[in-house]
Amino acid sequence: MPWLELTLTVDHQQEPAAEAALEALDALSITLADALAETPDEQAIFEPGVGDTPLWPHVVLQALFPADAERAALADALARKVPGIAPQQIDFREIADQDWERAWMDQFKPMRFGRRLWVYPWTIEPPEGDGAVVVRLDPGLAFGTGTHPTTALCLRWLDSLDLRDQTLVDYGCGSGVLAIAALKLGAARAVGVDNDPQALTASRSNAERNGVSAWLELYPPAAAPTVAADVFVANILAGPLLELAPRLAQQCVPGAYFALSGILESQREELLARYEPWFEQLQATGEDGWMRIDGRRRR
Repeated sequence: MPWLELTLTVDHQQEPAAEAALEALDALSITLADALAETPDEQAIFEPGVGDTPLWPHVVLQALFPADAERAALADALARKVPGIAPQQIDFREIADQDWERAWMDQFKPMRFGRRLWVYPWTIEPPEGDGAVVVRLDPGLAFGTGTHPTTALCLRWLDSLDLRDQTLVDYGCGSGVLAIAALKLGAARAVGVDNDPQALTASRSNAERNGVSAWLELYPPAAAPTVAADVFVANILAGPLLELAPRLAQQCVPGAYFALSGILESQREELLARYEPWFEQLQATGEDGWMRIDGRRRR
């Protein structure tokens, strides 16, 4: 079925009101991107945590609506709900399902992370018998293909670990790529947590595609059990990571490996100080301005 895409360009002061207005208008999805980025690929897109605002001075919001949504009514509602919105800031276009698939195929190719881990689009058959560990992925509308530095940093970290018979918790699982990769690298159990129902749907679908759904449990945060994790990874953003530190530490058994990502270089020291009471051997690894912090749960 076709969809109606509404594109709204605002400055960062207008962004919270604009996002709230689009949610109130029942947008099926909302994507945020840097208005000054040269290409609207995943490198320029992230999902803010609750109460967080984008880092960019000007933001493009792209919202999906059913194709029969009234354009004039949407524009009028935005003008009323967001002070200072001008008509030239709003644009519409109709897109077909195959446009999503074509864009996905154009930018997502097989990628290697570490010594043996590969992520393939599900439409490309990987070679057989070369010893590679392959995750076949269709992220749907959920974050996480491996093309973003935060995901790539976590995938390389997982590839460096001995995950045999381990229990992993993936907090903010998105497409499920990290949990699925861990299972294919030998983990015995993985628990994925995400507050986005679309992410849980994408994770479940991708786990089935990779033949590991029997070992992956998926929960929204409110229903997630307290798990004794041997390995813990959270690829979200600095704000939630700071707020959730005691809760996330509680999930880790003594000596557990853990990694945090979705952190900017400027946020590194604050995150290191926040997690130091619970974790040791802390180190930070960077890529394209993003950081991964990893270490071990204190014994």
